[in-house]
Amino acid sequence: MKTIGILTKPKFPDVKPILKDLVAWLREEGKEVVLDGKTASLIGESSALQKPQMAAQADLLVVLGGDGTMLNAARLVEERGIPILGVNMGGLGFLTEVSVEQLYPTLLKIFAGHHQVEERLMLRARIDRHGEHVAHAAVLNDVVVSKGTLARMIEIQISVDGQFVTRLRGDGLIIGTPTGSTAYSLSAGGPIINPSVQALILTPICPHTLAHRPLVIPSNVALQVVLTGKDEGAMTTFDGQVGVAMVQGDTVTIQASGHRTRLIRFPDHTYYDVLRRKLRWGDGALD
Repeated sequence: MKTIGILTKPKFPDVKPILKDLVAWLREEGKEVVLDGKTASLIGESSALQKPQMAAQADLLVVLGGDGTMLNAARLVEERGIPILGVNMGGLGFLTEVSVEQLYPTLLKIFAGHHQVEERLMLRARIDRHGEHVAHAAVLNDVVVSKGTLARMIEIQISVDGQFVTRLRGDGLIIGTPTGSTAYSLSAGGPIINPSVQALILTPICPHTLAHRPLVIPSNVALQVVLTGKDEGAMTTFDGQVGVAMVQGDTVTIQASGHRTRLIRFPDHTYYDVLRRKLRWGDGALD
């Protein structure tokens, strides 16, 4: 790994000194460092690249931030598939692997090859309107079709590989990956799914009838969600960061991406360790 890209969330108050020290340390280790414009401006670096150019040059992407910054990074490097190391500077942090205190020892382990790379399922979504393509995106967590700001329900029709599943009235629908099962879907009552499981989760948001429950389907299908009601303000959002307004008749098609997000992981730090720590589960001892 000769070229290291760094992506940050500039609004984090403590990121500037951490970033400055990290860049200097990496150069002392003989690594080339590439930064996007906003990251470079934090520490007065004159050389900066556009984010796609940075992703094209980097062999490893170090993310200083929280899960939102990690989602941004996953979409950025989707087609290249370079490994991502998440450094938690946010709150809950299901995707970030290490703390700031562990950063330098962790990087030394990575440069020595003492790490694993875990592949995570990604989705590709597109929106078609009257036969014309209007939007598309890659996501790591979820695609959400939801109502607008008014307190009224939306109506959607759901099909899998062209087979009709149901019509849903409610606040919307979350189409999540196993990685996204601990995000919005979990808050809406969806199941937690180990990221090694290749599946999609359909989680209704406040459905009008209690008969609608979360549904897990294989990842090798094409899911179609059609907005059937005249619902002003309805939106489709990608990873909670990009939104597209919808009109009656719009169709959202979601399939597994041909690419995977590749996250740096270590054998002594399991997925279940993360769940216990982040969700404050017990350690098995009797209370």
